[in-house]
Amino acid sequence: MRNFIITVDGRQYEVGVEEVGVTASAVTAPKPAPETVASPAPAAAPKAPAGGTQMKAPMPGMISGFKVENGAAVKKGQVVLVFEAMKMENDLTAPCDGVITFTVSKGANVDTGAVIATIA
Repeated sequence: MRNFIITVDGRQYEVGVEEVGVTASAVTAPKPAPETVASPAPAAAPKAPAGGTQMKAPMPGMISGFKVENGAAVKKGQVVLVFEAMKMENDLTAPCDGVITFTVSKGANVDTGAVIATIA
């Protein structure tokens, strides 16, 4: 078994790979990996205010656009942003009344459960 670290979209994963059909005499010494230049860290998302109700991404996807301005007063059920997942655009609605503060920017890719906005 050989272990490797693989980087995908800026995230590192450690994987183990089993060699099959290779005899001990056929295995050569591992070669050093070529030097890589670290990619710059993504820009930090705006900070959410303390407290309030968090809106979280329902699944992995991309923020396609906003239907309200950052800092706007919103009502429960009002469409606040467009979320693209599985090649479909989905309207995400406010879960409560309040003032919305987005914690993501347009075009951002988010994972399931990522906080995308706070309504206070």
